Amino acid sequence: MSNSADSPPTGSSPARGRFRPVRVLTAAVFALAGLIFFTSFNTAKGTNIRTDTSLLKLSDLIHERSRENGELNDANASLRDDVEALAERDDGSTEAEDAKLTALEHNAGTQKLTGEAISVTLNDAPPDATAKLPGYPEPQPDYLVIHQQDLQAVVNALWQSGAKGIKVMDQRLISTSAVRCVGNTLILQGRVYSPPYKITAVGDPEKMQQALAASKAIQNYMVYVNVYGLGWKVTEDGTVTLPGYSGTVDLQYAKPVE
Repeated sequence: MSNSADSPPTGSSPARGRFRPVRVLTAAVFALAGLIFFTSFNTAKGTNIRTDTSLLKLSDLIHERSRENGELNDANASLRDDVEALAERDDGSTEAEDAKLTALEHNAGTQKLTGEAISVTLNDAPPDATAKLPGYPEPQPDYLVIHQQDLQAVVNALWQSGAKGIKVMDQRLISTSAVRCVGNTLILQGRVYSPPYKITAVGDPEKMQQALAASKAIQNYMVYVNVYGLGWKVTEDGTVTLPGYSGTVDLQYAKPVE
């Protein structure tokens, strides 16, 4: 019998199989698919990864924690009132000692404060804002939102004017309060707020407004108000009662020097 064109010559070893890239690529695809399935299974751990509450968006988690912190603050304030009522009924302190304690509580910001007040409201600019004055560039997204330094500038100016107490949104500030922004939200004492931001201060209205006008940081902010439309509003509120601070007063990250 004669050898066919595809058969190896008589007496020679069988020809080696030719390298086939398609087969190797197919095997690689199946291996990758297996790895993906294993990773997905290991991540899900038997849960629905689309609806599992442990995988909520970070923003949802932050707002949920903010709501819980608000409820805890309210409960803490109610308990504090009960404790103070019991202490006033049963304590054996003198009138002088009670007066000294009351003064300390007012200075610490844990008691309500009533007096003449002004409010400052800051807000983001419209998202489609353009430069209103010639010679200024078209706005970057960063130009159109309230920043931490803007809020801090207002609070600092009000303190410098001799304000007796300040409230940001619905919370009283004390000596350990920190006004911080993350993205376009304000985080204050464990709670999250979105603009517009309202700051209310009790003190001499004329002196407080003068301090706001004299602040270099606020003067810089006013450029963005006039050019890009950031929100700025100052109002005299008449007689206002600020709430007392209702959160914890324990220092967690600092200790007094002994």
